[in-house]
Amino acid sequence: MSELGLDPESVELRRIETDEEARAEAFYGSPTIRVNGRDVQAPQPDEVVGLACRVYRHRDGRISPLPDPSEVIAALRDAVEEAGRRSG
Repeated sequence: MSELGLDPESVELRRIETDEEARAEAFYGSPTIRVNGRDVQAPQPDEVVGLACRVYRHRDGRISPLPDPSEVIAALRDAVEEAGRRSG
């Protein structure tokens, strides 16, 4: 985040504690990582909303409990570019 000029302190952690909250937030399990409200990896067709551990699929086919770092970086870059277009 720092390399992109973003403040790491701006990260907001949110707890989803009930199925109702999970449905309201379209929460596909923990961890769900969003940048400006957009999921860093689109949920797979077989994923369901709810309180569960989330599984990410990397581009090379591996399964992981975390998204591919390149997807997080791409989402952050897109957000920076979008903010630049809005302000300039």
